[in-house]
Amino acid sequence: MKSIVIFDIDGVIRDVTGSYRRALADTVEYYTNYNYRPSMDDIDNLKAEGIWNNDWEGSQELILRYFESIGKSRDDVSYSYSDIVNFFQSRYRGSQPDKPETWEGYITTEPLLVTQAYFTTLTANKYSWGFFSGATRGSAEYILKHRLALENPVLIAMEDALGKPDPTGLFLAVQLIEEKLSLPSLLPVVYLGDTVADMTTIINARKFQPEREFIAVGVLPPHIQGDENINQYSQQLLKAGANKVVLKVTDFI
Repeated sequence: MKSIVIFDIDGVIRDVTGSYRRALADTVEYYTNYNYRPSMDDIDNLKAEGIWNNDWEGSQELILRYFESIGKSRDDVSYSYSDIVNFFQSRYRGSQPDKPETWEGYITTEPLLVTQAYFTTLTANKYSWGFFSGATRGSAEYILKHRLALENPVLIAMEDALGKPDPTGLFLAVQLIEEKLSLPSLLPVVYLGDTVADMTTIINARKFQPEREFIAVGVLPPHIQGDENINQYSQQLLKAGANKVVLKVTDFI
């Protein structure tokens, strides 16, 4: 094998513009009493801070910032984190969020950015691959197994490790791939992601495992393509540590 390739999922494998981001905006709008609905730029600016990879936490933060902007303190906000999560999931997954076979929410309409054949090509070109995502396992597996029909892919999801930019989940994904395929130690690792947190994850990985080569590839998410801010977004990823930025994930190989 040439190297181990780990993929983020949201904005890389699937287009979440009309799903996760829409659910985030719905949630913020609902809990600000329909006084504020964040724009795509608002969400991008939040994620550019590098610590809001979790969209539930991002929703909560934008809600709290709104109330601060109108002179209230965070302690004045009565909504709980679980309230926010449940509302978000009702939009994203649907009325029965714990039963994937019945999901009718935004997740069912997400455009895929790759095909199963892409991963076959990666394997044929001697790249081993897997996934490290801040998405829940249910959401990630819905895309990987149900939509893409990948057979038991290596996946580290939200429930399995600390959130990015902590590199623990990345290390776990690499370890599982090495064990599954009996790979030699210290193959280069490539991580493809679309946010500042994804790039910072690689910066942090190098600190913990300086003996291994880690390569960060920034992928421009669909909502930014054709936008006037595309160059600014690219520069954010490069500044955060991307070795290079590609227009779409399939440009990697």
